[in-house]
Amino acid sequence: MSSLFTIQTQFHYEIIRKLYEGGMGIVYEAHQHGARNFVKRVAIKVISQKYADQKSFIENFMGEAKLVADLIHTNIVQTYHFGESRGLYFIAMELIRGVNLEQFLQQLHDKDKELPTELAVFIVSRVCRGLAYAHDKADREGNKLSIVHRDVSFKNIMIAFEGDVKLTDFGVAKATGFLKSNEGEVVAGKADFMSPEQADFQVTDERSDLFSLGIVLSNLLLGRNPFKGSNSEESRSRIMQMPLPDFRKESGKIDVRLNEILLKALARKVDERYPKAEEMLFDLEHYIYHQGYGPTNETLGKFIKDLFGQKSVEDMKETRGETMVMDKQGTKFAL
Repeated sequence: MSSLFTIQTQFHYEIIRKLYEGGMGIVYEAHQHGARNFVKRVAIKVISQKYADQKSFIENFMGEAKLVADLIHTNIVQTYHFGESRGLYFIAMELIRGVNLEQFLQQLHDKDKELPTELAVFIVSRVCRGLAYAHDKADREGNKLSIVHRDVSFKNIMIAFEGDVKLTDFGVAKATGFLKSNEGEVVAGKADFMSPEQADFQVTDERSDLFSLGIVLSNLLLGRNPFKGSNSEESRSRIMQMPLPDFRKESGKIDVRLNEILLKALARKVDERYPKAEEMLFDLEHYIYHQGYGPTNETLGKFIKDLFGQKSVEDMKETRGETMVMDKQGTKFAL
């Protein structure tokens, strides 16, 4: 089917400052300029200079852009544009005025405050909503894309100061026809948040993301990651072998039902884990809403504004990611 008409335009982006540096890319805040003094604040992701001439990284970067272009969901950071300028490829995407979960927990620690249980569960339920959408995404012909994010972690979960929760960075995701995963040969993600099958160089499916989300929930409730070791190798070992605790004994915040949710999400045998994000989402939302009222975006927004006070996102320290891609011999391709 032919298009009705074509609009040709030249995007103009003005880079303002660096926000984040990860394994493959750097994210900047930028202003997108348009006709008649139109200005929109966006985020621009570019390939790190040290990888800019490596074909495999460029192909994966282009694959990420094509994949996320059609992921339109309130709990996933929106992509606006993919472009190239002087040999530099970039993705223009939604700018979140807020913080990632790592910055959020650091502020809780600095202010000596605790995150209420219902807000911890609410945050994870919103990420679960985004994952449910991504996992079930199909192409225009109705073929399931089999998306697995593979990097669900604190740095890739954003909270806007208005209370919206957003999953970002599909840079090491795998999806049919978009990204090369090389599973079985390499392991990708952040060691502290990997699933056992990720850590053991096995093939992953959507249940892997749910294990990682279980780590996120346990971390929010306990104030620490129970699987974190002194280095990435120890973290991977603990994820594969450490006996799961009775989380009720780890924190008074965790009751019988929440303990059951954690243990199911963190089951090492994939067949004992939540099979679908929708099922985990149902249990999380039932937990916080079964009495008829629970937290909302506005509730979380008020909490985060009170937590940060007058401190704006511009005051936050730049963060550096720790996503790694590593082969079985231990060679790390990105840190």
